Amino acid sequence: MAVYTEVSFDEAAPLLQSLGLGQLQTIDACSGGIENTNYFVDTDQGRYVLTLFERLGFEQLPFYLHLMKHLAQRGIPVPEPRAAVTTDAGSLAGDILHKLKGKPAAVVDRLRGRSELSPSSAHCTAVGDMLARMHLAGQDYPRQQANLRGLPWWNETVPVVLPYLNPEQASLIQSELAYQNHVAASSAFHALPRGPVHADLFRDNVMFDSEDGRLHLTGFFDFYFAGWDTLLFDIGVSLNDWCVDPDTGACDVSRSAAFMAAYQAVRPLTGQERSLLPAMERAAALRFWISRLWDFHLPREAALLQAHDPTHFERVLRQRVNHLCSPRP
Repeated sequence: MAVYTEVSFDEAAPLLQSLGLGQLQTIDACSGGIENTNYFVDTDQGRYVLTLFERLGFEQLPFYLHLMKHLAQRGIPVPEPRAAVTTDAGSLAGDILHKLKGKPAAVVDRLRGRSELSPSSAHCTAVGDMLARMHLAGQDYPRQQANLRGLPWWNETVPVVLPYLNPEQASLIQSELAYQNHVAASSAFHALPRGPVHADLFRDNVMFDSEDGRLHLTGFFDFYFAGWDTLLFDIGVSLNDWCVDPDTGACDVSRSAAFMAAYQAVRPLTGQERSLLPAMERAAALRFWISRLWDFHLPREAALLQAHDPTHFERVLRQRVNHLCSPRP
């Protein structure tokens, strides 16, 4: 979570007060990630995350924030956006989208626990179970907004990153993009179940704790790549991060089996989903290879910016072209 916009203690304090969250005590910039400006803020009433949105606008953000609120109200552990209790600091009473330093802003509860970057099958079981529950809980969410990093964005962005690739890489990315356009035109793809998806459910966007000796998934967060898409795409994204060897991109069979068994115990896949799961794993790998190429070669200036290595998802894509990263459901 990079810092593009510097926020001082005195600038943040009035916003926290307008949300009824008490007196600001500390504010610390977050590192990691590349899209928005994030700060951990502690008040005399609790711990929160302040986000200033650097790319998303006021017209797009209600989809994400109200989705988080919708899921939280249905028992899915996500950070619930905090609403203004007074008409101050650029917000009206009841608003969950705010304004700070001229940027859209939100304040959400900070989840307890920590991310697990070396997950076991038990972690994958917990994530698969909760992702299925999240998909079911989102089925009655009334707002719709396209996945802004979906196929149209891939088609626009591949020509931009092509000059930075060697011939072998260029051939792979162009052939995979053509394949994904072919899949997207098929009747089986159009029959896939859809709804609001997280679309970025990586290991660093899930929290766990085990204070009582048992593993607990304490929350999914960072919903700002969410959108209306196939539920299967969300599964592909998750399998490609939770269930692969980080050095080679190769599938970890035991973790992927645990993930899929837990997911299907809550929401069994349809026939179309079972047949297109390999294609969606490839789609998810392509999406993150493209975005990481874009961020790496065309970076924005930011304090604490740490661009991810794009070659990781090149490796994942090559693996997915040849090997399904989940047992046949």
